[in-house]
Amino acid sequence: MATQRPPRRSIDDFATWHPVLGLLRAAKAGKAAKAGADPVRVSGRIGHGGWSLGLPRPVPPRGRAARSEDIQDEIDAVERVQTALAEAGVDDVSFSAKIDPAGTAVLRLLGPSPAVEPGIGTAHPGALILVEGALPEPWRRLPDAAHEAGPASSADPESLERTLRERLPDAIGATEEEIAAAEARLGVRLPEELKALYRVTRARWEDWGDDYETAVGVFEAARCELSPVDELYIAEASTRHCHWEHAAMEAVVTRPDAAVQGLVGSPGWIVFGENGGGDQLAVDLTPGPRGHAGQIILISHEESVGAELLADSLTDWILDRERRGHRHRGEEPPRVAHVNHASIKSVREAAHPGLEVLSIGVWDGAPFSLAPVIGLPRLRTLCAYAGTLADPLEIAELTGLEFLQLCPQDWRVLLDAGAVPRSLSAASITAYGDQDPLTVVAIANEILALWDRPRIIQTVLEGDLGPLA
Repeated sequence: MATQRPPRRSIDDFATWHPVLGLLRAAKAGKAAKAGADPVRVSGRIGHGGWSLGLPRPVPPRGRAARSEDIQDEIDAVERVQTALAEAGVDDVSFSAKIDPAGTAVLRLLGPSPAVEPGIGTAHPGALILVEGALPEPWRRLPDAAHEAGPASSADPESLERTLRERLPDAIGATEEEIAAAEARLGVRLPEELKALYRVTRARWEDWGDDYETAVGVFEAARCELSPVDELYIAEASTRHCHWEHAAMEAVVTRPDAAVQGLVGSPGWIVFGENGGGDQLAVDLTPGPRGHAGQIILISHEESVGAELLADSLTDWILDRERRGHRHRGEEPPRVAHVNHASIKSVREAAHPGLEVLSIGVWDGAPFSLAPVIGLPRLRTLCAYAGTLADPLEIAELTGLEFLQLCPQDWRVLLDAGAVPRSLSAASITAYGDQDPLTVVAIANEILALWDRPRIIQTVLEGDLGPLA
């Protein structure tokens, strides 16, 4: 009996990609001195949440803002691919295509791979996850339990509850059973001030119906967009997603005079509301050396590490007695050092025992030796711009690296010498300009192979775009 072949996915059908390739080809030919005289190579990335094709955008008429209809052909072409991605259960795909003058095209779909993060605004692969489930060091950091701080003297649950009942006389409060259920779900005992708040109002939209003014009144009384009692959550590190290549550049620092620990997240940060701008308000049960248990902090959506002190207690917050925490600017050498023409001017100047991250950027002088940082006990991240390393093989002596970001040429040196550090948990290849993604993917697959991780698979499709109009 003949076996049935699985149905062909539309994402693997050249017709799905025809409109996108046609637009890219026309744009590329329009830039060339001899349009259509030579084969052209185009590339890009399309995902559910956006796309990166590098197509030129028309300038709107003077006095009018850009509109989606100005690029309707691009939107239609992309949505065709996005629909196919959804049907295939794929979140994101990069591609590279070579199109000859007659219109014959060879399209290569790149990945995805469970071991590779999507590229950010580019067709090139993002970070390579060499150890399954690995997280950057700041995302593994737990609170320092040595800070045994009690509540602030201003914490007064009875006064807090009395004030809120005066402001919200008709509010529906949470029952003791609902509060206990929240504690059981979170796995933490709620502080008495937070219990007092929810005994006055459980902040459920169904209690307000269509009465928006009542909701606003609750938010004004709580001085935030208060979350329902059954939607409280813990702001652990996992709630602050960050791409590896950005997260590896962060460092957790808590100064001796800090009120808030400089963490990514904490099992003691209980989020109870938002400020209306995308930032979270939390009760902090794991304060810094100079903080108080139960203080109110703001977790910014624009930052990946740390939080800002707003008030010493929830009582202070509700009564509008804010205490903005100052940002300590100590004289300690930075744990994250940027060496470039506009910052630190040498690797030697950046080196010190506490250095965790070394980033070597654009530099006009002689390339640097890594000798000054060899043997540093905490160095875990190295990023180096193309041409800035005098001898890439010195990287093999940095035995504590967990993340390494290099240009393709420097990776080639390490791979050919068998000198890729085995301590790595993740890696990244920085490609500049219009570099062919296929070259980068080939190097990525060599690196992944060293850890026996899933490679980036190429799917080859062929088709005909016809003559250039």
